[in-house]
Amino acid sequence: QVQLQESGGGSVQSGGSLRLSCAASGARYSAYCMAWFRQVPGKEREGVAGFYTGGGTTYYTDSVKGRFTISQDNAKNTLYLQMNSLKPEDTAMYYCAAEPAPIPYCTGGSAILESEYNYWGQGTQVTVSS
Repeated sequence: QVQLQESGGGSVQSGGSLRLSCAASGARYSAYCMAWFRQVPGKEREGVAGFYTGGGTTYYTDSVKGRFTISQDNAKNTLYLQMNSLKPEDTAMYYCAAEPAPIPYCTGGSAILESEYNYWGQGTQVTVSS
């Protein structure tokens, strides 16, 4: 079992920045696919950014490219999402997800497919005001 705990959410004004953290604990595997998703009430969960720990490859949905950066501190077992130039439409509950990946299956768009992930955190709220 893998446990995930997000932190770092909050309220910021448009143009501001936040850094989300996702601390992983529990079973250890050689590599993971990990990702950040977000959800607004009444809408489907949306994949934002994906990361393969085995090689450091990343993938972003178009709406956040150039503004968000996904990264990992392997020593701390922590995944990050640096969010800059935030917009009101970025307001959502943000979730961290993980899936053991002994082979790098999470390449390209599959890195942010909800169906690829079995382990999820509880979420952290991000609110961006105009």
